[in-house]
Amino acid sequence: MALQPWRTGKVIRIENETPNTRRYWIQIPELEKFDFIPGQFITLDLPIHEKPNKRIRSYSIASWPDGTNVLELVIVLLEGGLGTTYLFNNIVVGSELTLRGPQGVFTLDDEDLQKEIIMICTGTGIAPFRSMATYIKLHNIPHNNIYLIFGTRKKTDLLYYEEMKSLQLEKFHYIPTLSREEWDGRSGYVHAIYEEICANKQPALFLLCGWKVMIDEAKQRILAMGYDKKSIHQELYG
Repeated sequence: MALQPWRTGKVIRIENETPNTRRYWIQIPELEKFDFIPGQFITLDLPIHEKPNKRIRSYSIASWPDGTNVLELVIVLLEGGLGTTYLFNNIVVGSELTLRGPQGVFTLDDEDLQKEIIMICTGTGIAPFRSMATYIKLHNIPHNNIYLIFGTRKKTDLLYYEEMKSLQLEKFHYIPTLSREEWDGRSGYVHAIYEEICANKQPALFLLCGWKVMIDEAKQRILAMGYDKKSIHQELYG
């Protein structure tokens, strides 16, 4: 895939999703349509360092291809993070951002969708899965069971909670789990849930997106269950 040129994006809308997470809608005026595959990401060049390689930050696209030149990012404020601190403190509606994309191969094809899809995420790692699930629904794409397992600490941290809970997609199972709060849903970490779902070792594709510590443990557990490395795709944050 050819590397896309750097372009200028204009921020047209910002919303707080949780106390420390924001949604940014970015329009690319020079394009009539921003084409991408659900699961891909864009790269921002932010004015936060003199060295170019230290200005680069990549974010999964949380929206889906809709024929427009607008995309959505969901970004969490990281304590001490130069990139997110800049975005939260300096970017307002009307601000311009230098970006490149789409990029990445964390995507699904028709063969993948014949298997059960186990999406496992923490935090803003839900972004590519929201894009995939919604796109599958809107285009009525044939698929097997899709499980979206989303782990976070508290209910206030659940991104896109109402939207995912009410997504009218056949054979889609949304399973949020909280590690620091009791509620009427699942509690604990994500690992027990996919181990339960895949107890019969059915053909499955595991998509992991989120923090490194979660991904590292998930890979070990999935391999220990008898699946091979080819059954695991990952998109690492931090």
